[in-house]
Amino acid sequence: MDTYIWQLDNWPQLTWDTDRLLAPLGECRLLQGKLLGRIGELGMQLDAQAQAEILVEETIKTSAIEGEQLDVRSVRSSVARRLGLPSAGLPVDRRIDDLVSVLLDATQHFDRPLTQERLWGWQAALFPSGYSGMHKIKVGGWRDSDEPMRVVSGPIGREKIHFEAPPAGRLDAEMGRFLSWWDDSLGKVEGLVRAALVHVWFVTIHPFDDGNGRIARALTDMALAQDDRQRVRYYSLSTQIMAEREGYYEILEKTQNGSGDVTDWLVWFLGCFARAIGKSEDIMNGVFSKSEFWRHHAQDQLTERQKKVINRLLDAGAEGFEGGMTTQKYASMTHCSRATAFRELDQLLELGIVKRVGQGRAARYEIGLKR
Repeated sequence: MDTYIWQLDNWPQLTWDTDRLLAPLGECRLLQGKLLGRIGELGMQLDAQAQAEILVEETIKTSAIEGEQLDVRSVRSSVARRLGLPSAGLPVDRRIDDLVSVLLDATQHFDRPLTQERLWGWQAALFPSGYSGMHKIKVGGWRDSDEPMRVVSGPIGREKIHFEAPPAGRLDAEMGRFLSWWDDSLGKVEGLVRAALVHVWFVTIHPFDDGNGRIARALTDMALAQDDRQRVRYYSLSTQIMAEREGYYEILEKTQNGSGDVTDWLVWFLGCFARAIGKSEDIMNGVFSKSEFWRHHAQDQLTERQKKVINRLLDAGAEGFEGGMTTQKYASMTHCSRATAFRELDQLLELGIVKRVGQGRAARYEIGLKR
């Protein structure tokens, strides 16, 4: 029978080799400093725009890690609504809207106390119907079933048990220790190390019937926000974890079945963090390009319809708008007549904002080469 770290005599006293962390920690701090410097160049006015792009990614990927695929348009609409940005006006998907609210609460209000009631509220928000799929689960409280909470894989009858969490009867004490440590460790444990410990500790306790992974990642982001004092995230750790999901589960299983030495987990986490910051450059470059574009065309007299279409083209980036922008699409997107769409596109063409590709009915419009 396997022995898990929560069964060890020294639990929850986790240990690590500080020397092995010096190099990856140094790299993370260097990349973090460069990123924050770049954000300073972009300007405070870009906060909401940049946050929206990152938050959309974070929302989609933290669910994808759990095998749930969210509708991208609904996510964008919820994010826009929560940040006070123009939204697509789609009907509210409460599950998505509540997930976005949890992720925002964790980072925007990182300085508020972390209590069991706050965690219960987060978990209840993830499952507003009280069901996970077709299964009734306990929401707004720690799990209380006598059945073991296990992480398994494989077909029924031949399941492989990767991990078994502490029994429900221990959860009050386990979470009490965790929440006390959360408060006591702030400012005393190196910030990135603390975020990594938060993650592995919480998923080891696994206190809820469902939603443990998403809440663990929200807590990790909250710990990171407490470290850098930034209420806006400019990278998505969940996106990088999703990209490395196999390695993520492997190192978690190794750690949870280990001796309480979490050095390998910390090294992996720091590497993942560094790669997440590296990937954020793509998003920041898009935000920067968009900002530069609008600065260049700040004096152009444009209608709200034109601005909406231009932003859609800019958001599409190098891959371009699917099928290209046409007069018909312009009219449909902005709810105007084809004659108005043709006239406004022609004006954008004269200003050099768009270029025409093809002729006649095959004509398509793309963002112009000049910025």
